[in-house]
Amino acid sequence: MDVVANNMVMVHEIPFPTEIKTTKPLSLLGYGITDMEIHFLQIKFTAIGVYLDPDVVKHVQQWKGKKGNELAEDDDFFDALISAPVEKYLRIVVIKEIKGSQYGVQLESSVRDRLAADDKYEEEEEAALEKIVEFFQSKYFKKDTLITFHFPATSPTAEVIYNK
Repeated sequence: MDVVANNMVMVHEIPFPTEIKTTKPLSLLGYGITDMEIHFLQIKFTAIGVYLDPDVVKHVQQWKGKKGNELAEDDDFFDALISAPVEKYLRIVVIKEIKGSQYGVQLESSVRDRLAADDKYEEEEEAALEKIVEFFQSKYFKKDTLITFHFPATSPTAEVIYNK
């Protein structure tokens, strides 16, 4: 992955390039943080950038003109975005140190809940989530650890990488 210099978006003091290049240029289309409130303290764990092939707009034309908060609540939009046959890339930077086992369990829980809500959680999905949890089990993520999830347009398999 190549990073395009100078054009950055700051997400909780962490720079995210507005474009990266994998097999082709991908644009930063969304970003945010994961956090948790404990006894009135907001603990920020990760900053996340979501990169997509700009061709994704061809697959979500019917939502053109909608506001971001409307799209965030629209399950059909989310399904169309996720199932679009384009390259997708998630860039996650650790803000607060976390054990890989904790990260894996949180990720598993979140994905399982989403799939179950859509009645799409079957044995195949359970097995894939178990592999992800196993991958993260022995890791330890220090501040600024980079985790990436790459979803090629031509493959149903994601590539997960982390850099200490």
